[in-house]
Amino acid sequence: MLHLKIIINSFLLLLTSLLWAQDYQMVTIKRGAYVPLYGTKNKKPVEVDSFKMDVYPVTNVQYLLFVKKYPDYSRSKMKGLFAEKSYLSHWETEFNYGINNLSNAPIINISWFAAKKYCECQGKRLPTMDEWEYVAMADKSRSDARTKEEFNAYILAWYEKPKTYVNPVGQTFKNYWGVYDMHGLVWEWTADFNSIFLSGESRKDKDTDKNLFCGSGSINASDLMNYAAFMRYGFRASLKARFTTRNLGFRCAKDL
Repeated sequence: MLHLKIIINSFLLLLTSLLWAQDYQMVTIKRGAYVPLYGTKNKKPVEVDSFKMDVYPVTNVQYLLFVKKYPDYSRSKMKGLFAEKSYLSHWETEFNYGINNLSNAPIINISWFAAKKYCECQGKRLPTMDEWEYVAMADKSRSDARTKEEFNAYILAWYEKPKTYVNPVGQTFKNYWGVYDMHGLVWEWTADFNSIFLSGESRKDKDTDKNLFCGSGSINASDLMNYAAFMRYGFRASLKARFTTRNLGFRCAKDL
């Protein structure tokens, strides 16, 4: 049985290595503009240039290939300056994510530094926050579905679901751009995740951390779109680059 598991894992690693660098794993996002719900004065549109984005978040098996090629980013060799002790803590051993973790589940417990390095080694980069938000506002048929109540209700319902990070990538809907899992699987790092801070003043609350993700906040939320976005921006504002958490992963982007 043990030998069979080894053979299966080896096959999956080989298959992924063949697909890993293929360009069809990315899609082109056409240039456009959108109005962020936070971070701009007078709700001015933000221009987003054309770029490419990964269709799926990076998976455990993909990150394992990276760690084997760059062992300095393995769990035991990762410097504390660049990641917390919980870095890759869900893996069974140093170079094995274990049989209980699906190969195609998104990589989690990953720091911003590690995610950035991974993308760079693929000749890619982390998406900017504007790029991520621009793609994430699409549903199956519209490039901007933020005004659709059912779309925002779907996002908020996901926030309440436990352990979605163990699900395989590609199980949520394929959006207008051909991208999966922008909502419904894990939160994702962006290159400039800490460029916008939600202050106590903006929330009319001196304590910016307490109850930041309290579900009771939605009771007084008259606009589901704003509340869904507030949760994302609030989560980003709580992060530091070395933080790792079991519901935070990433995907890569690329300039055209």
